[in-house]
Amino acid sequence: MKEQYTKINNLSVSNKLLNFIDEELLKNTNISSEKFWKGFDRAVHELAPKNKNLLKVREDLQKKIDDWHTKNKGNEINLEKYKKFLKEINYLKEVGSDFKIKTSNVDEEITSIAGPQLVVPIMNERYALNAANARWMSLYDSLYGTDVVEQSEDSASQRYDPLRGEMVIKYGRDFLKKYFPLESLEWSNITGFKINDGSLIVLKDNIETSLKNKAKFIGHRGEANDPSAIILKNNNLHIEIIIDANAFSAQQDSAKISDIIIEAAISTICDNEDSVAAVDADDKVICYRNWLGLMKGNLKSTFEKNGKTYERKLNPDRSYVSKDGKGLKLHGRSLLLVRNVGHLMTNPAITLKDGSEIPEGIMDAFITSAACLHDLNKRGNSRSGSIYIVKPKMHGPDETSFTDLIFTKVEEVLELEKYTCKIGIMDEERRTSANLKECIRTLQNRVFFINTGFLDRTGDEMHTSMEAGPMIKKGDMKSSKWIGAYENNNVDVGLQCGFSGKAQIGKGMWAMPDKMKEMMEQKTAHLKAGANCAWVPSPTAAALHALHYHEINIFEKQKELQKRVPAKLDDLLTIPVADRPNWSIEEINSEISNSAQTLLGYVVRWIDQGVGCSKVPDINNVGLMEDRATLRISSQHIANWIHHGICTSKQVLEIMKKMAKIVDKQNNSDKLYQNMSPNFDKSIAFKAACDLVFHGRSQPSGYTEPLLHLNRLIKKN
Repeated sequence: MKEQYTKINNLSVSNKLLNFIDEELLKNTNISSEKFWKGFDRAVHELAPKNKNLLKVREDLQKKIDDWHTKNKGNEINLEKYKKFLKEINYLKEVGSDFKIKTSNVDEEITSIAGPQLVVPIMNERYALNAANARWMSLYDSLYGTDVVEQSEDSASQRYDPLRGEMVIKYGRDFLKKYFPLESLEWSNITGFKINDGSLIVLKDNIETSLKNKAKFIGHRGEANDPSAIILKNNNLHIEIIIDANAFSAQQDSAKISDIIIEAAISTICDNEDSVAAVDADDKVICYRNWLGLMKGNLKSTFEKNGKTYERKLNPDRSYVSKDGKGLKLHGRSLLLVRNVGHLMTNPAITLKDGSEIPEGIMDAFITSAACLHDLNKRGNSRSGSIYIVKPKMHGPDETSFTDLIFTKVEEVLELEKYTCKIGIMDEERRTSANLKECIRTLQNRVFFINTGFLDRTGDEMHTSMEAGPMIKKGDMKSSKWIGAYENNNVDVGLQCGFSGKAQIGKGMWAMPDKMKEMMEQKTAHLKAGANCAWVPSPTAAALHALHYHEINIFEKQKELQKRVPAKLDDLLTIPVADRPNWSIEEINSEISNSAQTLLGYVVRWIDQGVGCSKVPDINNVGLMEDRATLRISSQHIANWIHHGICTSKQVLEIMKKMAKIVDKQNNSDKLYQNMSPNFDKSIAFKAACDLVFHGRSQPSGYTEPLLHLNRLIKKN
């Protein structure tokens, strides 16, 4: 059915979006419909040409870089000449004097609590609620339900395995012993608790002891002589020891502890970008409505499971009695941030006076911020009265400066105090990495977050230097010179600009949601690198990753890192080309097959079902979290190898067809799934996947969105 539009001032607005804004978004705010549309129309027509011009700068710079590499083909890259060239074309900016960020009114979840960060597709209301509620998670459930605690022989055959339950309890006691040690007893053999004059007394029958560090006791629930919960704090993170003699999980426990509740997902990015497939007004309204529900606090999700109907809504705050007998509360939900789209894409939900589609990032800015008007009134999310926007895919200081301008206009239209809108900088494009200090400078009054993203950053690395030569294998990228410099530079510059104690420095995603044991062994690396938040793929992963933040005091670690020698620009600009590769046909085919298989597994759900984030089995059937960033790296890598003759288009097409059959088989239990094989010509998804590879070189910055959106719209219509 053709979309219906209404003319408002110089804009043509989809009726679905118009009704949502007028009847839901602006209702019970101090911004009338007339005031909003008048200001929005004026701002959009001022901002859209600037947006277009910045995209033209991207194209021009890419053309100059391509020409430089073509001209110097066959020669080893001279870094001094290369840097001189990048400065001449204004790709590399002059580094200015030192400064400290001035961002104010920032919540403690950003400034002083280090912990896991979730990223959730805002299009799925149930997932969004799960993420928001993942501020508090059961440690027992998280351990019992994953591979962190090894299965016993009985685990597979019984509904409940008491031996496994014992191992979970032991893990919990070891955690308490390590971070909340007692003066004279062991946590493993205690029998109870009581509160005496604001102090925690831990009992073993008639023997009494206390915490070695008494300041770690925060409060309790229940009666002082018979508490139902004990609240402790370490490294600014709370835990709750739940005591319930009637609970099934307490039957094996001498102290009748039924669970340990962990403060887990401290912040959550509600994502309108890489993890959603939103291509028109219908899709955007779903995203905006869910975000509005979170900001109003009334979002609900009803769903069926095992024949029963369940309703999910936002958790309340957690009440307790403090040491001095006062009734206090702990915030019950993750601090919610919203990721807008970048500067590239447009959306047909609104057209401008010249008939062109609205830049989607500008539309996101005004509508997601307007939703936050409801929260600013009641302070249910941000208690400091801020709006947190995560802005991805910005290329260099000119584009971060443009983002500052966008949100200045948002504040004017929504009658907000200047700098209410805080900005998170996704450091995932090469021009931003190489100019990070100057990017931060342009947003020094707004920036609350910087982070690194290996996948998008690698995709941009390959696209920017497409003409330099064939790229090394994807698996070798993580040990290449540029990636180490990139990860360190992000932390070095953030600390230099005064982020510690004021803003988040983040690290990327753990992509294997079923491999939690490996995550527990490896993800401390993000904390040791100086990150006060890092991405996890699920609420359960957040609960487990939170244990790392009890182990490492990030703010002390950041003080140490400030003393190291900063990362070198020369290393950051070292291009990961393969030096005279002599890979065998088997090696080449294996590399392409791996990329093609996950690429197809993701694209087929995006195009056919509108699923923007999937757990896709790789070639070894290991489930990997895939989104558009993983798609960008895979498509650019194959495109690069075709361009430099490492493989042929025909060879890749044959592999794509072979992998499509495997992907079809992997999805045979999905009733909504549509096979790509054997009628490849009739599969829009298969065609889109091939286009991403065979036209990868010509895609703007190597982004996958233009082709995905085009083919999803074809599929929907």
